Amino acid sequence: MSVRMAPPLPLIFLILIHGVSSANWVVNYRHSHICALKDSSVIMSCTYTYPTGYQIKKAFWTKNPVQGVEPPELSEDPEYSQRLQYLGDKQQKCTIRLSHVTQKDEHTYYFRFTTNVTDGKWTGNPGVTLTVTDLQVEAPERVTEGDSVRLTCKSSCALTDRATFIWYRNSQPLTERRDRNNQLLLQSVRREDAGRYSCALQEHTYISPAVHLSVTYPPKSVSVSISPSGEIVEGDSVALSCSSDSNPPAEISWFKGGTIVGSGRIYSISKISADHSGEYKCKSRNKHGLNKMSHII
Repeated sequence: MSVRMAPPLPLIFLILIHGVSSANWVVNYRHSHICALKDSSVIMSCTYTYPTGYQIKKAFWTKNPVQGVEPPELSEDPEYSQRLQYLGDKQQKCTIRLSHVTQKDEHTYYFRFTTNVTDGKWTGNPGVTLTVTDLQVEAPERVTEGDSVRLTCKSSCALTDRATFIWYRNSQPLTERRDRNNQLLLQSVRREDAGRYSCALQEHTYISPAVHLSVTYPPKSVSVSISPSGEIVEGDSVALSCSSDSNPPAEISWFKGGTIVGSGRIYSISKISADHSGEYKCKSRNKHGLNKMSHII
């Protein structure tokens, strides 16, 4: 009697390789995009984690890393060394403050750390992309007295931090205009509202370039004067002067009775006689209206 043996079963070994998943290496940025005002300070907030048992050797920020090349530390760059402050630690916080930012600082910044293990290095994506903006006042060049006008303080990107806007007229702060709205509404505009307007953010030193707002209005405060003053003797030369407040400047016309006798701010009479006696009217007119004043000789 023969016994057939079953073929041997393969011996299977389960080999467990102890490794580290990328899930153990994490950098979390509070903002992946930051819009900051020119000359302000920027806080780039982040936290990081790494596998248990590892020790942090270096923790630093860098910009625009090149694959395969060990990135340089931002704090060692002369452009940043005096403006960069590391607010983090070697455990889990990696926040920095960058002061006096300009358009030259517009880059994507990354936090990187190395450990006591040769391959234990990590650069956190997606990083923080910084955009730096100035402020510009948007306003019409002119507005008519009595109308309403809206001025806007504009930035090239939406500011990350909530901002309180401050408005200036002729370099003097409009203290009653401090709010989170980037617009200044002038209702029922007056002549006194004309001037150079600029805007800023509270607690920031940067002030926008000024924009001139012109307020147009009809002639007002029309007056007539005569030279020489006092008694006029036949044969004298006399000059009548007409002045008025208006924007744009008014055209001046002179009338004697219902007849126009001259134009311009000054009406001169040489060798005056009795025939020149009468009521003279100065009419001041621009496209917004007419005003007049009379003088009797």
